[in-house]
Amino acid sequence: MYSFYEFFAGGGMARMGLGPRWECIFANDCSAKKASAYTRNFPQDSPILLVEDVAKVKVSDLPGTPDLVWGSFPCQDLSLAGNGAGLQGERSGVFWPFWNLVRGLQRSGRSPTIVVLENVEGILTSHGGNDFRALVKAVCNAGFRLGAVTVDAVHFLPQSRPRIFFVAVRQDGRIPNRLMLDDSNSVPEIDNWHSESLITAHRALPNPLKSKWIWWRMSSPAKRRHSIQDLLEPESVVPWHSADATQRLLEMMSPLNIEKVKKAQKFGSPVVGTVYKRTRNGVQRAEVRFDGISGCLRTPGGGSSRQTILSVRGKDIRSRLLSPREAARLMGIPDSYILPKNYNEAYHIAGDGLAVPAVAWIESQILSPLMESIKQNTPLGKTSTFETGELAYA
Repeated sequence: MYSFYEFFAGGGMARMGLGPRWECIFANDCSAKKASAYTRNFPQDSPILLVEDVAKVKVSDLPGTPDLVWGSFPCQDLSLAGNGAGLQGERSGVFWPFWNLVRGLQRSGRSPTIVVLENVEGILTSHGGNDFRALVKAVCNAGFRLGAVTVDAVHFLPQSRPRIFFVAVRQDGRIPNRLMLDDSNSVPEIDNWHSESLITAHRALPNPLKSKWIWWRMSSPAKRRHSIQDLLEPESVVPWHSADATQRLLEMMSPLNIEKVKKAQKFGSPVVGTVYKRTRNGVQRAEVRFDGISGCLRTPGGGSSRQTILSVRGKDIRSRLLSPREAARLMGIPDSYILPKNYNEAYHIAGDGLAVPAVAWIESQILSPLMESIKQNTPLGKTSTFETGELAYA
């Protein structure tokens, strides 16, 4: 079994995805509401959870020597819907105090072997790519090699949710060839795990950073088996909207989206779609999709951020909000997970979290094989040493 810290823990989805091969020895989140859900679902380990702003966490608060440090730092300043503040923003900028803790662990002789960072793809282009370069430089200057994979939850779940996962390995850690592309110095073709935006961002890195980069290899997952309709509750706790409310929703649709509804009406069986409200050219519009896939879940900051279910059967058209349990299922959270009773709090756990199967795939494809190889090549009880000299580049 391997040990890990779970920073920005939320409801514990990284922990769920990592699975039984990993023991969480410390967790941190600044939200008391999320922490309440965390401790309800992991009661036997609740003392390891520290509810505190990461900037106030001290190295002395961190127990033991973790094999892995996981950090899914906030995305609000990096997402397309955010304010563009990037890694200097109030929320996404908490990456820096988090990273200071990793450096503090190194100074105390307790460096993790692996660090995983997760965020939206916006980090690749934020501030003209400067935020991406700053993150890569910080990690490399701490004595790690790193690479990244872009993983869309749609490979595993009926939800479109692309995210980027940086996997950094201490530079003295042996990486098996099977975990890397054949020529890690060459830029790969665009595929399931290496998006065009990631490849473009990598091309703009200075050569000293490129020399520390790893192109991780992952196999293709099995074909996704479920659509959004399979995840809906037979009797939702969320009431259906009134006929007038549904009609207002339809009136917010563009001709293109109305045409989608008309096509759905021609099917003999019920057709389920999902609707988001978006502002286009200063006008709020309702956009619908009937491809069996949900749009990306968001945190419930307002009505426009909540996803709506649209059920169409001939002339019978009904709408309602996605239920908290349905939102949890779209993240791969099992029904045994105890959700908060409050709608917004429960939806927040899902919308602000990680797709559990995406974490599980990275764990099986990279993290566990990597740790197994490193442990086998490090004498028992011996801690490898390494240099963390600063690299000189812009």
